[in-house]
Amino acid sequence: MKIRILAAAAIVACVSVSAPSFAQSKAPGSGPNPFVDCGIGAALFPNTGWAAVTSNVIWDIGTTAVTSATMSPETCSGKNLAAALFINDTYESLAEETAKGEGEHLTTLLNILECDAARQPAAITSARTTLSGQVGADGFENMSHIEKAAGLYDAMDQAVSLSCQA
Repeated sequence: MKIRILAAAAIVACVSVSAPSFAQSKAPGSGPNPFVDCGIGAALFPNTGWAAVTSNVIWDIGTTAVTSATMSPETCSGKNLAAALFINDTYESLAEETAKGEGEHLTTLLNILECDAARQPAAITSARTTLSGQVGADGFENMSHIEKAAGLYDAMDQAVSLSCQA
């Protein structure tokens, strides 16, 4: 246990010092800095690089952040990660509001995803269609919370891509 804590502390010290140089020295289009732009750290501290790095390393020695940056760098942007966390935290309310076609949580999510208010009704209609298909699928009731939240994220992401992108 002591070795793991010491290793994490050493990584935090090394990465915290060099994180700003990673973000500044990367070539355009080279992808996100996993310790600053991805993982739980980026969600909690989107504007404070050293805090994002520290949080990611403390959380799981940066494994989740590095995996996100490698496997799906598009999820490292602040709004996508913030949306995923919001969906996970408010899934029940969001699912209900999406089914109804209106609600405070639903509006908040679309705002997080930067969907213009004039385009939100089309996005809601699209998301409702996708979500109704998911809820009606065999085995839905046996899915875990995170699986259901991931399905809602996919429905919203698709709806916003179709309806809200210029």
